[in-house]
Amino acid sequence: MNIQTIKLGAALLASAFLAAACGGSSGSGSTNPPPDDTGGITGTGVATAIGPITGFGSVIVNGVTYDTSSASFTLDGEDSTQSEFEVGQYVVVQGTIENAAAGTASSVVFDDAVEGPVTSVDELAGTFVVLGQTVSVGAGTSFDDSCPATLEGLLGVPAVEVSGPVMADGTIAATRVECKLVAGELEVTGIVSNHNSGAMTFQINALVVDYSGAAVDNFPTAGMINNGDPVEAKGNSLNGAGELVATRVEYKGLQFGDDEGDHVEVEGFITRFVSATDFDVSGIPVTTNAATAFEGGAAGDLGPNLKVEVEGDFDATGTLVATKVEIKQATNVRVTGRIDSISGGTIHVLNIPITTDPTTTRFEDQSDADVDPLSVADLNVDDYVEVRGQEIPAGSGEIAAVLLERDDPRAETELRGFVEVGGLSRPDLVVLGVTITTNGATEYFDANDQPMLPDDFWAAVAEGSLVDAKGTETGLMSLLAEEIDLE
Repeated sequence: MNIQTIKLGAALLASAFLAAACGGSSGSGSTNPPPDDTGGITGTGVATAIGPITGFGSVIVNGVTYDTSSASFTLDGEDSTQSEFEVGQYVVVQGTIENAAAGTASSVVFDDAVEGPVTSVDELAGTFVVLGQTVSVGAGTSFDDSCPATLEGLLGVPAVEVSGPVMADGTIAATRVECKLVAGELEVTGIVSNHNSGAMTFQINALVVDYSGAAVDNFPTAGMINNGDPVEAKGNSLNGAGELVATRVEYKGLQFGDDEGDHVEVEGFITRFVSATDFDVSGIPVTTNAATAFEGGAAGDLGPNLKVEVEGDFDATGTLVATKVEIKQATNVRVTGRIDSISGGTIHVLNIPITTDPTTTRFEDQSDADVDPLSVADLNVDDYVEVRGQEIPAGSGEIAAVLLERDDPRAETELRGFVEVGGLSRPDLVVLGVTITTNGATEYFDANDQPMLPDDFWAAVAEGSLVDAKGTETGLMSLLAEEIDLE
């Protein structure tokens, strides 16, 4: 099979129709040998990396730093420069790979998944809808500082641009959301369904696209649209029926060459699953074998909507033969407050050790300092930061940071994590070594964000419960909770 004919393949990745919120698995560990120090990369040569940008200096994607000194940059179909790119944007990097940590990029391409006005918001579910596309936000979502503080606030924004991978049900898992002060062209990328050649309409999830007046470009058969085609539709308005009046529909299935042996690294969701040796990651067919190394879980943990990072080479049929499959664990832990101390790549907030990695931690400066790119070297004691990550290993009280944002100082401190074993004694509970104290003024909320009576909260909370406390830091490792939520 020619790679160019895989309609549900890497084309959608190049259009950023794909990651990230809170996929994960409890995973029992790999039954395969651990990967070698090449991270699954067995040689040098042509490579494609697909995933969110985690840092600059060059461009860092999927833990690999790509030299971009000779690379071309394309942003939403237009020639661009690296300075126009942002962390969290879901990109396709093509070039060559030298080893597990370094490569050289020949091109970096970003296309948004959807751009338009927000028509509805579900704060509790953490979702909103743009042009009929459901967008999910979570711990892995970066919001541009042009955006309001709440999802409800998005309803008043002229337009939002969303980047991220798609899940099996068509939901976009946002890796970055940028708010537009002026509404521009409406854009949506996805798979054609319910095509009506007579009416010249089709659907992308819940959005109907009227292409009767559109330029129809780059289709394998000129001007012929079919169900299952990956496309990008653009237009300037919706008609009275809420349909996108398209000015252009472009086929997005001709993104990569037919090069057996090319190395590929892709982060996304399992969108089709038959077995551990037959599944798709964001539309790209993947197979595993006895030599595949698993991290964060085992082959038996694989299934639809699981977030993974897969490395391997294309075979002659256009299937990615995985040398490594990393199951991405849920990012449930969050701490917001002032930095107590910094030592190398480790910072402390509430005296919790937080480790950062220049290749895997996404840094962003939303303070007035606006340092871009931001790194741990730019941080100072008393800087106000928000950190999202994982407690690694579980029960250690140490956070591996996935995302770190510096903000302008605020009085509130927030801690989200799991109640420790032996850390539950009303009116106190212990999370990540921090004692959270409650009193008569503390407000309690359940998992549906509904108020709870104190007695009901204490009857429901248990060791291992996920809680979120907001309040005032009263000591190096103590927090007086003004509000506490049972997640």
